[in-house]
Amino acid sequence: MKIALRRAGGIAALLLVAACSEAPEKAAVYPPAGLPPHVKPGFINKVWEVNLSTGVAPGMLYAFLSDGTLVITSPDSKAAFGAWTYTNGKLTMIEASQEYPTDILNLSHDELRLRSHNPGGSIEIVLVPARVAPLPP
Repeated sequence: MKIALRRAGGIAALLLVAACSEAPEKAAVYPPAGLPPHVKPGFINKVWEVNLSTGVAPGMLYAFLSDGTLVITSPDSKAAFGAWTYTNGKLTMIEASQEYPTDILNLSHDELRLRSHNPGGSIEIVLVPARVAPLPP
């Protein structure tokens, strides 16, 4: 129960800090060319949790905010802020001014599977919607 409450508190803090943060390095560009302006990729404004990865710890949280801010955190760390872009169907994650072209291998309601091309090699990340504990009565 304590872990679930801590996770819910961490998610709430993540969203609050993100709303109060400085402008991101770059703004997201979406939708891809040819789609109506109201269509957004399904991964935006959701908190995702790392389920499996070849280079990221399970339990890490990712949020791709609609203003182009990328928020990465875990229950045991402070939030890190970067940016992301989505142009012509191509996702790029930006951390510490370093751009990482990122392939979307799968995007569904239950899963976001990414392959990030980092300088040291590619890593795969399987994200699922973050588990949220109910508020106590």
